[in-house]
Amino acid sequence: MPGKQIHLAAFFPGIGTTTVWSDPRSRSQIEFDSFLHLARTAERGKFDFFFLAEGLRLREHKGAIYDLDVAGRPESLTVLSALAAVTTRLGLAATVNSTFNEPYEVARRLASLDHLSDGRAAWNVVTSFDTFTGENFRRGGFLAESDRYTRAAEFLHTARELWDSWAADDLRADAAAGRFVAPGAGEFSHRGKHFDIAGRFNTPRPPQGHPVIIQAGDSPEGREFAAADADVIFSRYSRPEESRAFYRDVKGRLAAHGRAPEDLTILPAVTYVLGDTTEEAHERAAELRRAQIGPQTALAYLEAVWGRDLSSYDPDGPLPAVEPDPESLLLKGHALFRTDRVATARQWRELAESRGLSIRELVTEVTGRQTFIGTAREVADAMDEFVQNDGSDGFVFTPHLTPGGLDELVDRVVPLLQEKGVYRTDYTGTTLRDHLGLKPPRTADTRETTS
Repeated sequence: MPGKQIHLAAFFPGIGTTTVWSDPRSRSQIEFDSFLHLARTAERGKFDFFFLAEGLRLREHKGAIYDLDVAGRPESLTVLSALAAVTTRLGLAATVNSTFNEPYEVARRLASLDHLSDGRAAWNVVTSFDTFTGENFRRGGFLAESDRYTRAAEFLHTARELWDSWAADDLRADAAAGRFVAPGAGEFSHRGKHFDIAGRFNTPRPPQGHPVIIQAGDSPEGREFAAADADVIFSRYSRPEESRAFYRDVKGRLAAHGRAPEDLTILPAVTYVLGDTTEEAHERAAELRRAQIGPQTALAYLEAVWGRDLSSYDPDGPLPAVEPDPESLLLKGHALFRTDRVATARQWRELAESRGLSIRELVTEVTGRQTFIGTAREVADAMDEFVQNDGSDGFVFTPHLTPGGLDELVDRVVPLLQEKGVYRTDYTGTTLRDHLGLKPPRTADTRETTS
């Protein structure tokens, strides 16, 4: 009998070490045709949703723009609104910051996307930790880090109050009675620690009731926030043992919030490399990692942890003998290297010494690897085993090439998953909630109205 059904999503890669934008096969990271190609590939593969990240400031390395990043991406909700017109079933997920936005405007934009797409919108709720990003908003450092999740939780609660301020039948458009909306439509009042707002919400209830909520935090606070409020977790755990531990932990938190395991879908970010033989796939994977972690990238990552200018060191040589400067931050806007850098440096040094790794080899090792490597059959089998053993409920695939990086996966691996009976052969519903098997959210409170 077929096992658990696998969920798949596509992530349009941005900052980090996955994207190889210098590859000759890579096309524009900004033009709409690139977003269109990847989204249509995902929909052809019957994926649940297409996922965009969001950055609110260009990262800086030693005071200059970090040129190893992809930069200049259009704003996510704008891109997804355009994609709503050229896709029919694919979910459309936007990352929107809860630290430097306001609930009314975000709720309005997401409700609009849900209407434009006939119920396919999702919101990846994120927070921002640093004064560096806050400077773009003239509010740098205004929010203590300990308050990030309390604000995010209240932000999400407030957005849901706004969506619920319209009942499903409040939009009347009754020409005979001369009434367009019900008298109480859109009325809301929220009084809380972070938000004190009241008035009328001007966008009718979204087709899904609420857009799907995605969360990506990994701290204890982030996991609890996800267990209480998220529909999907975008996880960073793509290795079997770590992923199973994370899966057990988060799913185990749901009951305390009156939720069942199927109410939350856990999807780690993963990559893949295919070959006609196992050996060819591993050769391609090694070549790809060399492209992803070039000499400049290796030194930049080491400088980010050490807090020192290491440009005089050979990236193919040993780690520097000098100790890190914990007070210096050379790479700004990157969450990975902002805390515990002395401990990180100690771990990296121990790893490099025990295995005889150069700087570049070390950075290649610690920044990850391709998750699934092999023939199409081997990758399909590995994906299935991962899900059946409760490592996840599926995967968010992050291709290294834009926009054709998912073509091989959809053409060669997806049919094998369908053959195994663990992946849909066609969409059975119209909304993203349908694809994920989620229950409808609660409806708006019943209000007395006059005819």
